[in-house]
Amino acid sequence: MQSPCFKCVWCQNSHGDKNPTSKISIIITCHREFVDAVASSIQPNSQFTNHECLPSCAQLFANLTEAYPHYCQTSLADEIRADEYYHLSVSKHVCLDYIGNGLFSYYQKQQGKYQPTDDSIASSSSAPPPSTLQFASLNESFFNISYKSVSLRTQLLYGGQETDLECKMRKRIMKYMNISKHDYSMVFTANQSSAFKLLADSYPFGPNHNLLTVYDYENEAVEGMIDSAKNKGARVVSAEFSWPNLRINSRKLRKMLGVKKKKKRGLFVFPLQSKVTGTRYSYQWMNTAQENGWHVLFDASALGPKDMETLGLSIFQPDFLICSFFKVFGENPSGFCCLFVKNSSISQLNKSYTSLGIISLVPVAAKSFEDKYASSSAAASTSSESDQENSAEFQEIKQVSYQENSAEFQEIKQVSDQESEKITTLFEILNWGSKSNKNKYKKVESKTSMSSDKLECRGLDQADKLGLILTSSRARYLINWLINALTRLQHPHAEDIHHPLVKIYGPKIHFNRGPVVAFNVFDWKGQKIDPTLVQKLADRNNISLSCAFLQHIWFSKMYDDEKKTILETLTSGDHNIQRGKLNCGVSVITASIGMITNFEDMYRLWSFIARFLDADFVEKERWRYKALNQTTIEV
Repeated sequence: MQSPCFKCVWCQNSHGDKNPTSKISIIITCHREFVDAVASSIQPNSQFTNHECLPSCAQLFANLTEAYPHYCQTSLADEIRADEYYHLSVSKHVCLDYIGNGLFSYYQKQQGKYQPTDDSIASSSSAPPPSTLQFASLNESFFNISYKSVSLRTQLLYGGQETDLECKMRKRIMKYMNISKHDYSMVFTANQSSAFKLLADSYPFGPNHNLLTVYDYENEAVEGMIDSAKNKGARVVSAEFSWPNLRINSRKLRKMLGVKKKKKRGLFVFPLQSKVTGTRYSYQWMNTAQENGWHVLFDASALGPKDMETLGLSIFQPDFLICSFFKVFGENPSGFCCLFVKNSSISQLNKSYTSLGIISLVPVAAKSFEDKYASSSAAASTSSESDQENSAEFQEIKQVSYQENSAEFQEIKQVSDQESEKITTLFEILNWGSKSNKNKYKKVESKTSMSSDKLECRGLDQADKLGLILTSSRARYLINWLINALTRLQHPHAEDIHHPLVKIYGPKIHFNRGPVVAFNVFDWKGQKIDPTLVQKLADRNNISLSCAFLQHIWFSKMYDDEKKTILETLTSGDHNIQRGKLNCGVSVITASIGMITNFEDMYRLWSFIARFLDADFVEKERWRYKALNQTTIEV
């Protein structure tokens, strides 16, 4: 079950058009040449033992472009980064701590928000603004969220009143993800955990329904679903991952999917790749699950921009799909998550269970108006689903009668009666209210891209512009260069080759791997340095990394001795303590490559990790920060 190889720039330009019967040999040759090129992207057979003697960034970039001549064809991503995400260069921030889909660009966020000083004039070009500009409201959001108290099934079937922003955002995202409204319905959720919880609460888990997950790392959102399923009496099992490459143990997973036919299968939760190790899985597993009677939840949160184009959802059509979107790359990755439910699967959900997590997207300019009616809307939405299914019009009347008791409603009604057309329904009232407030917020809306006339998601537009081949090829070059560079770091005078500075978990240099790498740093004695310590020191150097915990690792007999030294027991965290759970696995550091990550980001991470070749590096950092009186940031 190998994932299909979609021709990359390397294949196309190196080999040209070939006879279809020789495609397999072309792919094999392409992959082999790629791996050979990785080795030559840094000085051949070289090891680096001193962080002060590393080659320069310019020299290694020249080696990269020589090894990968087609890397230069991805320069459009560099242009977009320079024009639209100039804050990364100004702040010297290396952002490698999350993956996903950015909605807006940083330049788009700043348009109209900075005010010129007396000695300068604001620039209208796409170039970075002059340093003399004084920025205002840098943390202002494009939109806010408000929670709904409604069942998932009701929201999917009836939708309810939708803001203009939500309608346009829904259409833009479904177009971006190549999903048809005729096949799927979508709800906005606060985050990934909310999406998993909503589905877990609504799905009919029970003694005859199983939950089967495929994650090689601890995922808080998935753990919440597991807890909910267990509380309902469901049997929970997980795929296992073979050490040391952490590929799916295919034999065991096939056995789990083929449970006894008399039992209802349940829910199969499947990501296309690991968000931590970068291991890719074949989406044929979805087909296998469906053939065995499982409902399929496809988790697309780990996919990069445009990866959805390779899925062929029209063929597999999972019952549920989850994907996350953040606002702006390189800033606080707040945003929302989207839960898609296949229209034919809505009937499988429980009818009346109401759970928090579904949200509305509220334009910043209209937030104060929306807040006036938040409590009344929430109260009305808590009515039973049976009432809503029997009469949507009744709910409308009920909400209006509820609001008629408020002075604000009377004021709106009094003014609305003066309009040329009489306003008779709540929907018309809300629409009139938005219209009447339009002038009030006209200036604010003109400074953002969230006006009622146009919704511009330049982050998604840029991903569309770059396309799948360019983004995937660029990420492939950079992630494999990084892995090659990290494995070249060797402690000085280290006789034991099993104690290098860095150890990679999961796939090493490989053509078909995800744009994320899991690794650990070891000292000259071969002892692992705490990943959270590495993360903290990286943050002090303006490099953002993540930490994760690998789990469900399967060791064959030949790795029994290694198993004893590799596995750790994770007991930290209130969640695990409350559940009385002891996890065995490996804590790791992760670095994720995004759409506009560049070579300098890779070099800066590499040169930072190389500093651990100095046996006293950690101690020096501790004393340096004490000398600067930064007592609030302690190692």
